[in-house]
Amino acid sequence: VKIDSKILVFYFTTRCAMACCIRQRISGPLASFPLCTTERVGPHVTRSQPGGVGSRQFWNWSKPRSYSVVRPAQVSPQKTVPDTILQPEYAVTSIPTRATQPMVCSTPEDVERMRRACQLAKAVLSHGRELCKVGVSTDEIDAALHDMIVKAGAYPSPLNYRNFPKSICTSVNNVLVHGIPDSRPLENGDIVSVDVTVYLDGVHGDTCATFAVGDVDEEGQRLISAAKACMEAAIAACGVGELMNVIPVAIASELAGTGTGFYVSPTITGHGVGEFFHTPPTVYHAGPVLETMEMVEGMTFTIEPVVTTGIPPYRTLRDGWTLVSLNHCRAAQFEHTIIIKKDGAEILTA
Repeated sequence: VKIDSKILVFYFTTRCAMACCIRQRISGPLASFPLCTTERVGPHVTRSQPGGVGSRQFWNWSKPRSYSVVRPAQVSPQKTVPDTILQPEYAVTSIPTRATQPMVCSTPEDVERMRRACQLAKAVLSHGRELCKVGVSTDEIDAALHDMIVKAGAYPSPLNYRNFPKSICTSVNNVLVHGIPDSRPLENGDIVSVDVTVYLDGVHGDTCATFAVGDVDEEGQRLISAAKACMEAAIAACGVGELMNVIPVAIASELAGTGTGFYVSPTITGHGVGEFFHTPPTVYHAGPVLETMEMVEGMTFTIEPVVTTGIPPYRTLRDGWTLVSLNHCRAAQFEHTIIIKKDGAEILTA
């Protein structure tokens, strides 16, 4: 196998720089690029290892904290969607079509379809925020938002996507992303990321936000604010003719300026979105990134950085989806779907 020498130089330079940032606490863009010990085995999937998240010692790891470490609870049966509602190709097979090209809205009708789907996703997320209260389970939130999406004539995009069993993702405290709603009631002091995507009029609209449940400590509040600021800084950097690698640079600059000591996960990326749930480009939030794709007018994609309170090694649970931090540090995420315009970027889910 022939490997380009530039790729090897980039790989080893990046690894050395990340190690230097961690050991010597160097500030700057690379300081927000944590070492990650996950083993990637496919899209959104990492492989758990013996003695990891399945061990009793892992879940009982003790350290004084103001929040609970979340572990899997009971998952209720998968909900259904009426056949009268337009459904994506994976609704029955669970296998999505592999998209090879970015979604570019070439007509006003395309833009309006995206806007309608994204505005519905926004409304659903807003309702989800109202439900994030002490004592309410994430399964109850999923059921309520599922019903809201279906009543609007849309399909909840996560449902049966690569066998995902629920209609939204709910990631609480030490769960970074792709948390499966279950019977665990939300507790005072929790932070929960609610990720909503809907399929309406043949296109997907995708958004996410992290909400505080009850009285959240100061660190948790700062974490939520930092994640939102990172997303906003990245969106502000987008525009016609910009390369995709302006996004991790903008995020690193924003985070370095806060002095919080938080980090951006390099594992979780944004993606193109439109007629397919996930399309090119891959949107990296931490770098350096050798990305040559240029933003063009009408391109739609998500920006969704995950910010953590430490440098966590990550693992995916046995359900194949739930990504947790092995040292139980918390994570917050914000996401918008945007469309590139001549004068910058329009947030379709705002």
